[in-house]
Amino acid sequence: AGDGVQALALCASFKPDLILLDVMMPKRDGYEVCQTVRANPEWNGLRIIMLTARGRAIEQEKGLALGADDYITKPFSTREVVERVRQYMPVAG
Repeated sequence: AGDGVQALALCASFKPDLILLDVMMPKRDGYEVCQTVRANPEWNGLRIIMLTARGRAIEQEKGLALGADDYITKPFSTREVVERVRQYMPVAG
């Protein structure tokens, strides 16, 4: 999604299991999107991993308080993101 409004529209259109959510997005920031997702009972169980360059503890606490499952600060490696996603989306089998 290119912005927070589009992110919410995409969530509504196909109900993903997990979203990687950037904090700094146009129109509606990641905090607003996270809060909106958590307020919607239809999206219960949707996992949210926030990605951001804002690494201060207060910002991380805000993201987690609004309902994010995890918070990864930039710079990060692709491997780190994949490992975190796997923690929340175990492979069925």
